[in-house]
Amino acid sequence: MAVIPKRRRKKNPTGTMTLVEHLGELRSRLMVSIGAVAVGAIVGWFLYEPIFDFLRHGFCTFMTQHPELAVDPKEPCRLAYTTVLEPFMTKIKVVSVTGMLFALPVLLWELWAFIVPGLSPKERKFAIPFVISSMVLFGFGAWFGLVTLPRALNFLLGFAGTGGVVLVMSVGRYISFVTLVIGAFGISFEFPLLLISLMAVGVLSSRQLRAWRRYAVVGIAIFAAVITPSQDWFTMTAMMVPLLIFYELAILVGRFLMKK
Repeated sequence: MAVIPKRRRKKNPTGTMTLVEHLGELRSRLMVSIGAVAVGAIVGWFLYEPIFDFLRHGFCTFMTQHPELAVDPKEPCRLAYTTVLEPFMTKIKVVSVTGMLFALPVLLWELWAFIVPGLSPKERKFAIPFVISSMVLFGFGAWFGLVTLPRALNFLLGFAGTGGVVLVMSVGRYISFVTLVIGAFGISFEFPLLLISLMAVGVLSSRQLRAWRRYAVVGIAIFAAVITPSQDWFTMTAMMVPLLIFYELAILVGRFLMKK
């Protein structure tokens, strides 16, 4: 039977882990993660109304500033259902995403706990900073995406003009768009943590990042163009600029790690 070396379990700290044990641990951690998402989704089910109002805020801000695009200028924040199943599917989508966000600490911890046995004692001490910084960066990215949303809508819907054109926004499509924005910005803002983690374990160095700076600018620009759901220049720039700043900050942190 195949053996994965240097993988240790708590019950057997001096032994190695077989392939079957390795897969068994993966299954148990996946089950814990799924359970955490399910509990978060149950909480999200009861918080659906305030969460939905929060997600609708960007659209409402834009429509309040442009009431001429609304079907009813007196109530410009209204969204429309276009199918019978759309209310149910919208709630399921919001509850599922909320469950994953609530379970994010558990998901990150399970991911790190699955990786830790293959790391050295020096590398294991980054567990708590890894989980906390991942949550902070994802939350900051999600918030930044929501802040830029009204301006992105202003840019995209500005092409419609004002010549008798009104906007009938589907609830399902709007929620999908917002969740994609939140996910894109949240995941993208994990970029510096990825670089710092690779430098912490010796895969990358600050010298290499400095040498790859020009290629990184092009790569970040392409990444921002692909991952932003709206693909407008404002949203792309709003994502690209922080990533470039994070890249430079990762170089500075890498220098600090080298000195340590």
